[in-house]
Amino acid sequence: MAVSRETLLTEYFSERSEQTQRYAELLATWGIERGLIGPREAERIWDRHIANCLPVTTLIPEGVTVADIGSGAGLPGIVIALARPDLRVTLIEPLQRRVDFLHEVIEELALPISVIRGKAESVKSAFSIVTARAVKPFPVLLPMVWPLIASKGALLAIKGESAQSEIDETKEKANTITTLHILNVGELESSRIIEVRKTV
Repeated sequence: MAVSRETLLTEYFSERSEQTQRYAELLATWGIERGLIGPREAERIWDRHIANCLPVTTLIPEGVTVADIGSGAGLPGIVIALARPDLRVTLIEPLQRRVDFLHEVIEELALPISVIRGKAESVKSAFSIVTARAVKPFPVLLPMVWPLIASKGALLAIKGESAQSEIDETKEKANTITTLHILNVGELESSRIIEVRKTV
């Protein structure tokens, strides 16, 4: 059962509900016009995209830095910033047209979010939390983002049914703990998130 947008706004975006509604409108208009969201997705912005990004916000500690790689239309990065105003969010995206969209959305919503144009491998900063949704298979993703994860920080990758098999295929890094979270948050659909945390 899909959660109503009113429930989502009240329960998860209370501080930024108007901005969240506007973001959904921008995804359904600008996002589709520019090919960032499929033309049939307009009716599914809330349940398929926004709600899908919410469970990861429950795993992020308070007040930390977050980098969302391959941010695309801002999923999950902008959703994380809307739901968690305590976080300092940076969006990392290599494609210029997506970067342009992200800048316009951030300006429209007046959000304190940074955008870096580039591939994850080219960014020289480190962040407490790195997030990724629909970027790469996990065996490719983990080494790609490894330098971005600060000491004792973590990667949180939003995955589908194949999450465990992707973990099994991934070469383990030293000094890490890998956890597959199967989250059932409120009325949201069950979500699978792979966490790899640096222990040093």
